[in-house]
Amino acid sequence: MKENIKILMAMALVLVIASCGNQSSKSDNSNDSNESTIEVNVLNDGAGAKSGRVDNVHQVRFVEIFLVNREANTGNVVAAVYNTMYTSKGIPESKDTSPQELLEGIDFDQVQKQYGVLGASLNGPKLCLPDWVEIDVGAERDFDGLAAVWCAQLNMGNNTSVGEIPTYKPVTIARNSGLGWNKGTTVVLLDDAEGNTWVMKGFELGLEPEYTYDEFLAALPGIYKKLPEGWKVRVKTLEEDLIEKPEGGVATIMKDEFFNVFDKTGPGMTNYKP
Repeated sequence: MKENIKILMAMALVLVIASCGNQSSKSDNSNDSNESTIEVNVLNDGAGAKSGRVDNVHQVRFVEIFLVNREANTGNVVAAVYNTMYTSKGIPESKDTSPQELLEGIDFDQVQKQYGVLGASLNGPKLCLPDWVEIDVGAERDFDGLAAVWCAQLNMGNNTSVGEIPTYKPVTIARNSGLGWNKGTTVVLLDDAEGNTWVMKGFELGLEPEYTYDEFLAALPGIYKKLPEGWKVRVKTLEEDLIEKPEGGVATIMKDEFFNVFDKTGPGMTNYKP
């Protein structure tokens, strides 16, 4: 199982994304005959989504499950995104909403078959970096004992796994949400060659972490080896609250070479560009 995990770790992505990965997968074909396919269109799991606010989410450990399918009306490949932070159980005192033992027990090949989708993959584990989140949440699903709720729909292009999306390439995600970094919070920023600034929303831990968030901060900026020409990284302590509320409910996000997730800042996204 550990070998399979290592192979699929390279397939991770967000933010949250969002928000606010690495893939793991294992399979046991001997159980296939005992598993049934769920007769449900997961792309409808956002129907009737309800808005809520969660505070004190800074450095909460979470994962996202991506169920990829093709929209019937457009033919576009999209992913229904499920997050472990917003379930009915809430956030535990440990700030860990994605216990390692549960993650290692998920068979993503079987999840794909069970839900009848084109692909199923894991984003994370990650640390959520905003201080608070307002987000619409939909249906809650169980993935081999790990609960996660629908929170967004990601445009996948021609990709069936988040790991196939290139680094430093912006993608859009339909997400009715608000994110907030409080005054005094330290943030990691990327300035691209076109003058845009991106704020890190999700710090990648992965299933086998190489370093902590504090160790990553201490290694900046030299730890980055694959930044596109003209890009630079900054660390900043905010002098005022940074609030993200994407216009039209569509956010622009990207991943870096470490699978950390950044959200675009500035007009149409945040109250200012840090």
